[in-house]
Amino acid sequence: MSVYAVKTTASQERTVADMIMNREAEDIHAALAPDSSSIAEVEHFLSPKPDVEGIAESDIVELIAGPFKGEKAQVQRIDEGKDQVTVELYEATVPIPVTVRGDQIRVLDSEER
Repeated sequence: MSVYAVKTTASQERTVADMIMNREAEDIHAALAPDSSSIAEVEHFLSPKPDVEGIAESDIVELIAGPFKGEKAQVQRIDEGKDQVTVELYEATVPIPVTVRGDQIRVLDSEER
């Protein structure tokens, strides 16, 4: 038996649940329409996950935005408070530290893997 989540327009949950139950498919056993939820149930959806989570120093990353887009770099320092990462570009002749936001990089190779 499978469980499916269906995304609906705001305030149309019950209408969509009724439409699904009115189908003549024999494999639909139940449909639930949400009621009120407590804050504790949805709190983990409301707190943002930092972009630098899962990144460690000396990881190999690719810059996916900004002026150095497409360049590979090595992580030198992580500032979790500001959600920024300082990287050193691989193919630069002079090693210059570049600070970028955590959402502008993608981890290619990690020592933890």
